[in-house]
Amino acid sequence: MSSPKLFTPLTLGKLELPNRIVISPMCQYSADGEGNMTHWHQMHLGHLALSGAGLLVIEAASVAPEGRITPGDVGLYSDANEHAMAQTLAAVREHSPMPIGVQLGHAGRKASCRAPWEGGEQLGLDEGGWETVAPSAVAYQAGQRAPREMSLDDIKALRASFVESAQRAERLGLDLIELHAAHGYLLHEFLSPLSNQREDAYGGSLENRMRLILEIFDDVREVFPAEKPVGIRISGSDWVEGGWDLEQSVALAKALDARGCSFIDCSGGGLDPRQTLNVGPSYQVPFARRMKQEVEMAVIAVGLITEPQQAEGIVFSGEADAVALARGMLYNPRWPWHAAATLGATVHAPKQYLRSQPHQLKGLFG
Repeated sequence: MSSPKLFTPLTLGKLELPNRIVISPMCQYSADGEGNMTHWHQMHLGHLALSGAGLLVIEAASVAPEGRITPGDVGLYSDANEHAMAQTLAAVREHSPMPIGVQLGHAGRKASCRAPWEGGEQLGLDEGGWETVAPSAVAYQAGQRAPREMSLDDIKALRASFVESAQRAERLGLDLIELHAAHGYLLHEFLSPLSNQREDAYGGSLENRMRLILEIFDDVREVFPAEKPVGIRISGSDWVEGGWDLEQSVALAKALDARGCSFIDCSGGGLDPRQTLNVGPSYQVPFARRMKQEVEMAVIAVGLITEPQQAEGIVFSGEADAVALARGMLYNPRWPWHAAATLGATVHAPKQYLRSQPHQLKGLFG
């Protein structure tokens, strides 16, 4: 009996994943206030790394202090950040062979906020908040401080920050980098005409609005080892009239594909509170389906993928090469085990847990 497609290997660049289940980067808002990982991250990433998934991607690590969504966001912009992440990775790698990547990003005008469990509102400058930056001085929503429009020198410094963080990722031995250009954060803000009202080489036409992402991809690709994949997460649409949409996403994907991008992770929304969308199972998979028709690089689907048969259907039908789970993995950190049991596949488990295999599922753990 052949293995379910979900549990067949997938190659990203020269990195081979044992299966097509990806653990999405998920912000924990639990760093120490300076962007340094804490014991929480060892616990969080540690148990996810025992799940049997094919790839674990560390939550969005900001490339600059002002790029953090909250004061509790992880950073990869300082020696202290790098040291703290190294300690976390050492603990996780001691007990798991799972490939580990990192998402690099900058929150732009959506930075300087409270943690979600504290309401998520923008922090005042007298409350520990900071000045935010964006392509244009347009606030995310009414009542917020407007961000400062980035100068060309700011853009140059931003590019240098991505390079430095990528170099730190390589020193840490991370297997993959995902650039975060989704969910209304800075790189997405440059893409969308709703947030980018510049009149220079980084604004106006689609070519100009894509310019920064393409430059940053090239910068990161140059310093990160060629055998290791560099990919991107985008929002396929703003879901707001006149905003970023699927056709523009396809144009960006083709430009990245031509540059040797290893994968594209197709999410959606997050740029504008006026967005209208119908949330339901697989609601963002159509973005991935279209990308599969347009590009050679691997395509990862997201969007309320919660059931094993649902995930298998997505990859078996060719709608995407892999699926990425976020909240579903938090709710059920052994999701890949249960998916393998449901679909008749085998999955990796640590030797300490081998005895947990149910009697009727002999052969589940490979």
